[in-house]
Amino acid sequence: MRSPKLIGFWLGDFGRAHSVIGRCCECWGDAQSQRCSAAVREERAACFRDRQQGSGRVKKNTAMEDEFREIDESGNWNAIYQEIRQQSSELPCKVAKLPENRSRNRYRDVSPFDHSRIHLQLGSSDYINASLISMEEAQRSYILTQGPLPNTCGHFWEMVWEQRSRGVVMLNRVIEKGSVKCAQYWPQREEREAIFEDTNFKLTFVSEDVKSYYTVRQLELENLSIQETREVLHFHYTTWPDFGVPESPASFLNFLFRVRESGCLNPDQGPVVVHCSAGIGRSGTFCLVDTCLRLMSLRKDPSSVMVKDVLLEMRRYRMGLIQTADQLRFSYLAVIEGAKCIMGDTSIQESWKELSNEEDPPPEFTPPPRPRPPKPPYNGPQSTPQFFPEHEVIQPKHVPPEPELRYRMVAPVAASAPAEFETPTMPADGPADSIAPKLNDPLTTTTVPPPKPSRSPPEKRPAGHWSPWLASVCVCTVLALGAYSYYRTYFH
Repeated sequence: MRSPKLIGFWLGDFGRAHSVIGRCCECWGDAQSQRCSAAVREERAACFRDRQQGSGRVKKNTAMEDEFREIDESGNWNAIYQEIRQQSSELPCKVAKLPENRSRNRYRDVSPFDHSRIHLQLGSSDYINASLISMEEAQRSYILTQGPLPNTCGHFWEMVWEQRSRGVVMLNRVIEKGSVKCAQYWPQREEREAIFEDTNFKLTFVSEDVKSYYTVRQLELENLSIQETREVLHFHYTTWPDFGVPESPASFLNFLFRVRESGCLNPDQGPVVVHCSAGIGRSGTFCLVDTCLRLMSLRKDPSSVMVKDVLLEMRRYRMGLIQTADQLRFSYLAVIEGAKCIMGDTSIQESWKELSNEEDPPPEFTPPPRPRPPKPPYNGPQSTPQFFPEHEVIQPKHVPPEPELRYRMVAPVAASAPAEFETPTMPADGPADSIAPKLNDPLTTTTVPPPKPSRSPPEKRPAGHWSPWLASVCVCTVLALGAYSYYRTYFH
C-alpha cells in the first residue's frame, strides 16, 4: 500500500490524505460487507477527482462544467428547460390520433410523430406508440416507447423481433405510488414462460442477476410461426422515481456502462428499446446522457458537445423528451461525471460501483392493497319505474375508454414566459384529440313495446291503511264537530 506521504504529494494536501486513508482503513477493518459512511465516500470520490487533476488527465474544466456551474449558481434551470420546450419541433402525429389507435396509447398527450414512428408488419394495424431516434454522428439508434399496456404486450415483442433488437432497457417499476405504470410483459422466475397469442410469440425466462438498484434478465424470444429463437437482455432499473432522478450519477452511470458492455448499443445490433411509463422523461434522460458521452468519445474536441443542442435534435424524433428541469440538470451531472471515464480514467468505474453499493440487497417492494368492494345502498337495489312505456331508448355507440393525460410536474414559469402545453400543439390541418364521440356517430335506437292488457278479471284489492293526509283530515273534522256541539250545548 502506498504511503500517506506519496498520496499527499498527489493530492497536494498532506492532512487530507491522512484523514481519508485513516477513515477508509477503519471502514475496511470493521467488515468488508459494511457500508462506509456518506462523508467517507464523498471524500474518497474527491480523492479520485484530485488524483485525476494531479496526474494531468484533466488539466482544466471543460466548457460544459463552466456552463453547469453558471446555471447552477444563478438558479436558471427552469428557464433553460422552458426555452428548450419552446424551441422543440412541432410535428404531426395524425396516425396516433385515429380512433382505432386510441386504445393503444397509454396517455392522450404522448404520441409518436408520423415521420419517426415504428411500423409493425403483422396484423391489421401497423401502429405502436414507439419512435425511432437515429443519431447518425453518435452512431446510435434507440427505440423509445411507452410502458406496454395489457393489450399491446404482444405488439411490443413483435417490434423487438422485427427491429432485431438485442436489448430492452426498462427504467420504471410496474407499480409506482399505487398506480400501474406498465404491464407485466415478461415472465418472472416462477412463471418461466409467457405466450402472446395475438402475435404468435413465446417468451422464456432463462436467468437474472439482481443488484441493489437494477436487475439484468436473460430471456429467449421465439417466433412460433417460423420456429426461430433469439436471446434478449432485459436491463431493469428499479429505483428511478417517476418525474424524478436517480439518487446519484454514480449509480446511473454504473447501470449505463453495464448496458454498454453487453454490446446492445453497438451499431451492428438492432436499435435498443428504451421505455419507462410514457417513454419520454426517464427514457429521454438515458438516451441523452449516452449520446453525449458517445459524441465526446468520437469528436476531437470533447468540449464542443452541447447538451441542449443534442436534446433539441432528439426531440425532432419524439415529443417531450426530458420532462422536468431536475432531469435536465441530472443529465448535465451525469455527462460531466461520465466524461472522466471517456477521457481515460479507468479507475472511475470502480469508484462508481463502490459509491453505488450495487451488491447490497435490493429493497423490498410491497404491492398496494386491493381496493375494497363498493358497499350496497341502504335501501337495497331498486328498479327504475317506466313512466312512459312507449318512449324510445337512445343508446350511444360503444366508445372505448380514453387514455389518461400525462400530467407533468414542472416548476412555475415566470409571468413573462408564454403559457405552453407539454405536448407540442397540432398544426392547423391535423386532427384534434377529442375525448367525446363525434356528433355524426351512429346511434342505435330500440323501441320498448307497450304492455299487453290482462284478460283476467280484476281482483278486489284488500282494504289497506289510510294514507296520512286522509287520516289528518278526518281527525280535524271530528274535533271541529265536537267543539261546535260543546259550544251549542253550554252557551245556547
